[in-house]
Order: sequence, then C-alpha cells, then structure tokens
Amino acid sequence: MKTVFMGTPEMAVPTLKALVENNIDVALVITQTDKPKGRGNQMQSPPVKEYADSQGIEVIQPKSLRNNPEVLEKLNSIAPDFIVVAAYGKILPQEVLDVPKKAPVNVHFSLLPKYRGAAPVNWAVIRGEDETGVATMLMDAGLDTGDILLVEKTPIGKKDAVMIAEELAETGAQLLIKTLKEFDSITPVKQNDADMTYAPMMKKEDGHIKWAEKTAKEIECMIRGFVPWPAAYTFMDGKMFKLFAAEIVNIENNIEPGTIFDVTKKSFCVKCAKDALMITELQPEGKKRMPAVSFLAGAKLTGGEKFE
Repeated sequence: MKTVFMGTPEMAVPTLKALVENNIDVALVITQTDKPKGRGNQMQSPPVKEYADSQGIEVIQPKSLRNNPEVLEKLNSIAPDFIVVAAYGKILPQEVLDVPKKAPVNVHFSLLPKYRGAAPVNWAVIRGEDETGVATMLMDAGLDTGDILLVEKTPIGKKDAVMIAEELAETGAQLLIKTLKEFDSITPVKQNDADMTYAPMMKKEDGHIKWAEKTAKEIECMIRGFVPWPAAYTFMDGKMFKLFAAEIVNIENNIEPGTIFDVTKKSFCVKCAKDALMITELQPEGKKRMPAVSFLAGAKLTGGEKFE
C-alpha cells in the first residue's frame, strides 16, 4: 500500500506516525510552507515536516497545489494507492484528487456533516455540543462534502478544545489505519446536507465576551472552546483579561452583566445575561496564566468592578 500524506499542524502528526508505525509506505509528505513564529519571527517548519524529516520521508511544501504541474507530475510518478489528508489546511484541486489509484481519504475531526470547515473541534465546544468525533471520508472538490467511510464518537463533557484535539488526533490516526486496511469492504455513506453546520476559521474578535448578550453557559463554552487561540477575553480599565476556567453559578439578581461580585480569596463571580460565572483561572494583560487565587493575592478587587 503506497500513500502520499498531506497535513500541517501538530494534530496531523499522529496520523502520519500511525502510517509509519503500521508499515504503510509513505512515499511523500506534502505540507504547508514554513511560517515566522514567536517574538523574533524566526521561520519555523510545520510539525508534520519535522516528524517526516525525523523519519527520512521526502517532504515538499508548495505554496499552491492548483495549476502546479511540478507537484502533479511528482504525484503521478509515485502513483499512490491513497492520498491521505489530515488538517492540511487547503482545498485540494480535482487534478490532485484524481491521482490515487484507490481514493483520496480525509481524516476530519467532527461528526460530519456537522462542522465542516477549518476549526471543527473549537466550534463544537463553543456551541455546547454534548459530543464530537472524527470521520474518515472520501474527498471531493467541495469543503468536507465527500462520502463518509468510518466514524468514531467521543463525549465533550467539560474538556476544552485542546484536550479534545489531542484525543481526536489519536482516535483519528487509528480510524485512518482501519479505513485503509478495510477500504475495499467499507460502504461509503452520503452526507445529509440538510444537517450541515459550518466551522469557520476563528478570528480574534470571536473571543471577545459580550456579557450582556451571552448566558453563563454560553460564555463557559467559549472559555473552553477558544483555546489556545484567540482565548475568551474581556477588558477592565482598558486592559485585557483572558479567561481559561470558570464554573457556572445559577443565580437571579439585578446586577448588571459584566459586574464582578462575591470576591473571595480563591475566586470571584461575574454576572452574565443569565446566571453568573465563578472565575478560577485567568491571564491578566502582561502576565502569565494563573489560578484566580494567585491573581486575587495581588489584585485589589472588592466587587462592583466591571468587565466589558
């Protein structure tokens, strides 16, 4: 079984690793270009490239796959049975999808047709889903619209998006191996487009908490969903506060949303459009992420202050 693997972030590495560890021939890895990162803007390779290099697998990083005869010629010369895609980050053109002898197979981190798009794990958490999962699918020219092969579900509970992503990365890797080994006996299932939801790329402004518009439950889901970026954040006296952990407090009162109350040595509460949140972990602007007890040891909160 000969494959070409396409993926970019850390979440895609377990899938590539599973291919290698199951002695599936990975003839080529295609990943996105190196990007500047950190304060010094040093160029950094994608995690998939770093792992492929460690295994001696050839890597190419084309800026675009569309109308790229060199990439197409290379793929055709390899003549893979499968092209395997996991979080590559770009839609594949039809001429690339047509290359493999058997199929192009995508590992998508949601329960399709829900959460098609760039950030399915985050949006499933943000929108308060009870469960999510991973699906292997046949690829077509649409955005995550191909027929479904296999699915594995997992409960979300109180896990944040980072925890879910790590879990699904491992689950998806094993599901992909099962998909390839049992490919000829799997009956693809068409997606029901009527059930489709979209998981767009996140923007920084998405994380800004609107205390007067969102319930405590909705904001708590934002806190768990917008990690590691852009984080759920708010402002006080012009300074940003990122919130990382909170507990819902069922309460009815006439306090204005965004107002801080019930300040103790270990936590404080913030009124929402409905109910309130007890904040237990946060990051004040210019400081490290910390438990609320550490923040309160140095802060002079007395109650009545306002988040905006």
